[in-house]
Amino acid sequence: MQPTLIHRIFPFLRWPRPTPQLLRGEFMAGITVGLMLVPQGVAYAHLAGMPLITGIYASMIPAAVAILFSPSPRLGVGPTALSALLIGASLTGMAEPGSAQWVVLAAWMAILAGLVQLSLGLVRAGWLLNLVTSPVLAGFTQAAALLILASQLPSLLGMRSDWATVWDNPSLGLFDWRSILLGLASVAILVLGKKWRPAFPSAVFVIAGTGLISWLTDFADKGGAVVGHLPTGLPHLVWPGMLDWSQFGLLVMPVLVISLVSALETASSAQVEHQQAGTRWDSSQELVAQGLSKMSAGLFGSFATSASFSRSAVNLLAGAKTGYANVFSILLVVSVVLWFIPALYHVPQAALAAIVMTAVANLVKPRALLYLFKISRVEGCIAVATFGITLLTAPRIYWGVLSGILLSSCYFLYNRLHPRIVEVGLHPDGSLRDRHLWQLPALAPDLLALRMDSELDFASAAALEERAANLWTQHAHYRQLALLAQPMNQIDITGVEAFVRLERMAAKRGGMLHIVGMKLPVEARLQRAGLLQDNPHLRMYRTDAEFLQAMNRAHSDDGIEYSI
Repeated sequence: MQPTLIHRIFPFLRWPRPTPQLLRGEFMAGITVGLMLVPQGVAYAHLAGMPLITGIYASMIPAAVAILFSPSPRLGVGPTALSALLIGASLTGMAEPGSAQWVVLAAWMAILAGLVQLSLGLVRAGWLLNLVTSPVLAGFTQAAALLILASQLPSLLGMRSDWATVWDNPSLGLFDWRSILLGLASVAILVLGKKWRPAFPSAVFVIAGTGLISWLTDFADKGGAVVGHLPTGLPHLVWPGMLDWSQFGLLVMPVLVISLVSALETASSAQVEHQQAGTRWDSSQELVAQGLSKMSAGLFGSFATSASFSRSAVNLLAGAKTGYANVFSILLVVSVVLWFIPALYHVPQAALAAIVMTAVANLVKPRALLYLFKISRVEGCIAVATFGITLLTAPRIYWGVLSGILLSSCYFLYNRLHPRIVEVGLHPDGSLRDRHLWQLPALAPDLLALRMDSELDFASAAALEERAANLWTQHAHYRQLALLAQPMNQIDITGVEAFVRLERMAAKRGGMLHIVGMKLPVEARLQRAGLLQDNPHLRMYRTDAEFLQAMNRAHSDDGIEYSI
C-alpha cells in the first residue's frame, strides 16, 4: 500500500503499535547502541576539536529529530568519525579548537550543511549525490582514515609536546608511559571484543575500566590527560550568533563536502537496512531527515551529525525492528547526561583515542584500491589521485573530494564525447556485431552500417558525423548509410541537426539513410521537427530482421542473401 503524504513526511506514524514483547526486544537493542553512543560521542567531539560534552549532545536532539523524519528509523544517527574529522580539519586556522569561536563556526557548519541537505530533499534532487562516485569515496575515506589515525596518536601515546619537538629533540620524557599502557590495553580490548561479540558494547567496558584505573592511581593528579570536568544538564536551544561574510565564504566548501559525504554515509547504511527489510528507500525524505538533524545539532550547541554505519549495523545485529530501539538509546544518553556525567572525569584521553582509532581502522583497505585497477585503470587512478590529494591538502581535506569529483566528471565527459561507434556485419549466429572485431563482411557493397552505443546528443553527435564522413571518404563506393538506433534513448536539438546532416550526406551520394530500431522518445522528437514525413531519402525499420529482409530484397540481383 502506498504511504499517504502525511506518512511520507512523518514516517514515525507508520511504526507498529508498541506491545510488551516488541518493546522488550527494542529495549535490549537500544541499550546496546546507547552504550556505544556515549563513549563514541565524547571521542568524536575530541576529534572535531569541540568541547567533549557536545559529542553527547549530538547523540540526543539530532538523533531524535532524525528518527522522527527518517524513512530508515533503525539508522544510528549521531556523531561520526568522518564528519568529525572534516569539521576539525576545515576549521583549523580559523579559530582555536574548543574555543567559543570554534563552537560557533562548527554550529554554523551544521546549520548550513543541514540546509543544503534539506533543500536537496525538498526538491527531490538526491541524484546529485551520484557526483561522488565509488572510486572518489573510496580514495577519500581511506585517506581520511589515515589522517584520523595520525591525529589520535599523540593522545594514545600521551605526548607532552608536538611532533616537531619530538623530531628535533627525541626523548622518552616527551611520552607518558601510563597513557601508552592504557591506550594499548584499550585497543586490545576493543579489537578482541569486536571479534568475540560485535554487538557487545566493549567501548563502555573500556571507558569504565580505564576510568576506574585512572581514579585508583591518581592518574589525573599526576599529570595524566583525562576528560576532565563536563557540564551537567540537558542541552538547550541557542542561536550561535552571526558570522561576517568572509567567514561564511570560508565555510562554503567544507559545508558542501560534509553534506555530500554525510549523505553517502547515510545511503550506505540505509540501503543495508532496507535490503534486510525488503522495503524501498526514499532517498529524498532521508535527506530531509538528515538535514533537519544537522540543523538541530547546530541550534543546540553541537556539531554536524550523520548516520553511523557501525552503530546502524550493531542496531540491526542486536535485533532492532523499529525506531523504538533508537528512542531507548536516546533515553539512555539523557540519563547519562542527567546523573552520570561526573563519572567521566577520570577517563583517560588515551582511551578515547583508542575508541576512535579502532572505529576507523576498518576503513583502511589498500586492497580495495588495488581491486579498482582490475575493473578500470582510469577509475583506479582517480581513486588514488583522490587519496593523494586528500593527504597532501590536509587539513583542507575537502579539496580531495572536490578534486575527485572534478576528475570523475572529466572522465565521464570524455567518455560521452568519445562514444563507441562500430561498423556492423552479420554474425553467423544471426546478430549484428562489430564486423572488424569478428572479421565479418559488409552487409552490402554500397552500405555503411553503423551502431553508436550512446544517446544522439550534443556530446556524441559530432563523433558520429565525423566517423561517418571519414568512412565515406575512405570508401567512395558507399552510397547508403544505416544507423542502428537501438542504443539511442534520447536525442536533443544538436542530435536532430546531426540527423539532418547525415540524411543529406546520404542523399548527395544518391543513396538514403536507413534507421533501424528507433525508440519512441527519439522518434517523437524527430516527428516534432518534421523530419520523418514524406522523406524519399529516409527508411525506417522496427527490427534488425525487417532491415535485413529489406536489404536482401534490394540486393537479390547481386546474389547477396541475408538471414537472421
